[in-house]
Amino acid sequence: MRLVLLHGFTQTGGSWDPIRSLLLGHDVVAPDAPGHGINATQDIDLPTAAAALARDQGKAVWIGYSMGGRLALHVALDHPDAVTGLVLVSTTPGIDDDGERNARRAADDALADEIEAGTTQVFIDRWLAGPLWATLPRERAGIPQRLANTPAGLASSLRRCGTGAQADLWPRLSTLAMPVLVLTGGLDRKFAVIGDRMAGSIPRATRVEIAGAGHAVPWEQPGEFAAAVHAWLSDAQGARRP
Repeated sequence: MRLVLLHGFTQTGGSWDPIRSLLLGHDVVAPDAPGHGINATQDIDLPTAAAALARDQGKAVWIGYSMGGRLALHVALDHPDAVTGLVLVSTTPGIDDDGERNARRAADDALADEIEAGTTQVFIDRWLAGPLWATLPRERAGIPQRLANTPAGLASSLRRCGTGAQADLWPRLSTLAMPVLVLTGGLDRKFAVIGDRMAGSIPRATRVEIAGAGHAVPWEQPGEFAAAVHAWLSDAQGARRP
């Protein structure tokens, strides 16, 4: 089975390397998102990126973490023929309050300005010091991959693909026809609440919470993450058989 892994903000496709070995038996690819890695100069928004990914990667199960989950959602909603299954890890369909979304966009734009004024090292240190990664061991944070990014690329990603720039996708979740796994960490209460709400809005959703993990589930609990994905893939394949 073909799996497309989409990484989070400040990561690269290489950030998935520790997880790829746990997904044996599948054709696994992990492209760099716009503004990241080899696509650092790619200045495009989520719908445009989703169209390019659907064209380049073809039909697959799409597994997206955080920002990558928001990108995977756009692929599934706008290009459903390319998606046989969807795994959404620690992600959100967007902010459904106009005022809150506008405030988040202004905050993202301001942070992008700060990123451009400094170095990648300074920003990565600041980013990983945030509360979302309090449970992520430093040695599992993939620092070398994050440092491969550029201030300009990260700033572009935040402005074009940040949560503030994303459209509100909540009303469209009920149109997802493929099987969907909604996965969060048990220690990440904010995204656990979002995950519960998402699962309740998606017709064929399976909800899994990984105990002992925070926001960065695949890197905090890689074995449990892979086991959950394998179990869900097996169930989803069985459901498609006559």
